[in-house]
Order: sequence, then C-alpha cells, then structure tokens
Amino acid sequence: RATQYTCMLLSYLIEPKADKEKLVMKLKQLESSMSSGRKMFRLGNMVHALVAARRTTQLPDVVPRFCLTASNLSRALYFVCDTALWLKSVGLRPGIDKPKWHSWATKCYYISLLMNLGRDWYEISWRLEQAIQEEKTKENFCHQELHCAKCDSVHGFLTMLFQVLRRHPPLLLDLVKNLCDLSGPLDTLGIYKTNPGVIGFCGVLSSLVGILTLASPHLKLK
Repeated sequence: RATQYTCMLLSYLIEPKADKEKLVMKLKQLESSMSSGRKMFRLGNMVHALVAARRTTQLPDVVPRFCLTASNLSRALYFVCDTALWLKSVGLRPGIDKPKWHSWATKCYYISLLMNLGRDWYEISWRLEQAIQEEKTKENFCHQELHCAKCDSVHGFLTMLFQVLRRHPPLLLDLVKNLCDLSGPLDTLGIYKTNPGVIGFCGVLSSLVGILTLASPHLKLK
C-alpha cells in the first residue's frame, strides 16, 4: 500500500516535466500492479473484518460498539465489492458493471471511515472531559472560573485538544490515519475534489502510520 501511494505521489510530482514520460509511465504501471496485488488479499481481509465486527459487538460502551461494528461491517462490504472489481480486471467475471461496483465500494469505505472518525471523536470528547475535571480538582474556585472561561474559547479548546492528543499517541495516530484515508473517497464521490498528489501524500502518510502501529502494537488504538 505504501509503495502504491508513493508511486501515485511521485508520478504526480514528476509528470509536469517534459523529459520524464517513460518514468511516469513506469510509476503508474507499478502503482497499478500494487493495486491489483492488494486486491488478491481482499477475501482474507473480508473474513478479518467480519471477525472484528463480531468481537466489537461485545464492547461495553454503546457508542464505540455501534461505531466499530458498523465500520467493520461496512469494511467487509467494501472488500466484497473490491473483490468483484478484481474478478472483472482479471477477466473471470467480464460482465460485472465496473462503475457501479466501484461506486458501491467507495461508499462502503467512506461509511467505514466516518464510523471510525465517530469513534475517535467519542474518545477525544471523553478524554477532554476527563482532562477538564482533573484540572478543576487541582485549582481553587477562582482559578476554576478562569479555567472554564478559557476552555470556552476556541483557543482554550484547541489547547486542551492538543494536550489530550499529545498524551494519547494511539488516539492521535488513529485520527491522522482515518483523516488521511478520507481523502480518496471524498475525491471519488465528488464531495471534495483534490488531485492525485494530495491523495498519494495522504495514502503514504496513512500507510506509514499503519506500519508504525504494526511494528509497535502499543501505539494501536484499542
């Protein structure tokens, strides 16, 4: 995945140069090959998403339970659609309507990301509330009033948000990854048009975060 999006980013950056046509073509071919190769593993990913959905139904909190279960189910549907597109690309099912299945896949992926972001916002809100309560217990009544007035301002809120994310790296990394992944569906669905350079950069950043959480499991949001 990191290789695929790196190729997309590099081809976008190099394409304006007149003497780099062959290099751009090779990068795009490599990007296409990486994309096709990733689609071969979609069936396993679909099973993993269904198992994860079953596991998240056991979570005690209602909001994370709903968001993560809906996210995993949407992701499983996305893998089904992507597998259908792969069957079309290799010629096993030539009758598949590619634009329709691609649209369905993008919508399922988009819903999955929105559910993940909903879970992230729930975690952030909960930790913000905890942080405010902790601050209140450390200060006297006068300072509490000043602090509350400060928190009511935009600057105060952003400061508190920064502190919360700094104290909880797994939450920060999960938020960054989901926001980066959102660039692709937003562009494809026409909600917010960007360009291959932005999508490639966001894809590389998201992939690096994914690699980091695999290498250091304690950085993965539980």
